[in-house]
Amino acid sequence: MIATVAFALLAATPCELTWPLWNRYAETFISGDGRVIDRTAGDRTTSEGQAYALFFSLIANDRALFQRLLIWTEQNLAQGDLARNLPAWHWGKRKNGSWGVIDANSASDADLWLAYDLLEAGRLWSQPRYSALGERLLSNVAARELANVPHFGTVLVPGAAGFNLEGGLRLNPSYSPPQILRRFARLGAPWSAVLHSSMEMLRLFVPGGAVPDWAFAKAGQLLHDPVTGRVGSYDAIRVYLWVGMMPERDPGLDRIATGLLRKLRETGALPERVDARTLEARGSAPPGFYAALLPLAPPDARAALEAHLAAARRRGLYGDPPAYYDQNLALFAQGFIESRYRFGADGALVPAWETRCIGRAR
Repeated sequence: MIATVAFALLAATPCELTWPLWNRYAETFISGDGRVIDRTAGDRTTSEGQAYALFFSLIANDRALFQRLLIWTEQNLAQGDLARNLPAWHWGKRKNGSWGVIDANSASDADLWLAYDLLEAGRLWSQPRYSALGERLLSNVAARELANVPHFGTVLVPGAAGFNLEGGLRLNPSYSPPQILRRFARLGAPWSAVLHSSMEMLRLFVPGGAVPDWAFAKAGQLLHDPVTGRVGSYDAIRVYLWVGMMPERDPGLDRIATGLLRKLRETGALPERVDARTLEARGSAPPGFYAALLPLAPPDARAALEAHLAAARRRGLYGDPPAYYDQNLALFAQGFIESRYRFGADGALVPAWETRCIGRAR
């Protein structure tokens, strides 16, 4: 009910909604030509960062920034043609001092978000060129980043190359947000199958109360990853975020973060890393972790999460220095909590401005 009221209030504001966190993020991390700069990692740029920024600019109803971000992404990460080429995941300063693609392999989570951004921008802004590009990109993902795994069926591979190992396949649970897979499932095969396999895998993690960063599918089983083991940290935190933002709560997934939330109640803080089976914890979580759990957390835990976030706020951002990843987790979570956007039952994006801006955003 609170979220519904908040959404209505935002929708009643002027068409250009003020979003302080996003505005501060854009000022700090996005260059004038549309490059998202990870300033705590050698000023690198990732396809993930570009995809997330496109999503937030759509929520902010900022067509001009969306276009700049898209142009930079296509020209610098996709060899000038996003319809034909999956974007390289890593761009930055090379060892010889030049700037450009450092790792040409793709990152399928970023590719899914990019396709989603384009499809929804095309629909919401009545721009067929965005829709067409999103469909081409999604077809390329289907051709290069899906695989058939015994027992689970069609799954999303983390990238175009490098994830087959020891007769099995490395998988990343955080790469498959149920919301955007529902949107793609409207297009039919193979996405309905990917949605099914993704949800089935997530339910396997519920009994432990925590999710690992990586898993390993082999011989019809989902095992701990041979590279990273059972640790859940910077990747896994997004799983709780995606589940918390699902339009209809899945009773089978509501308990997926119980182990992590238990740590919060017991110690007053979240760990940076947790063993997804034993719940052995290590380190202190950065601010973004507290934000990511907000949509899923019950009221008693939410107060503690918000207190940690408030303590970490500096000059309109989170952390000192503010890290790129923390701000993105906060933008997703707080934008959702503040009802700046939501997802429809079919995975469609419902931004707050859509109600107010009918006839003006077209």
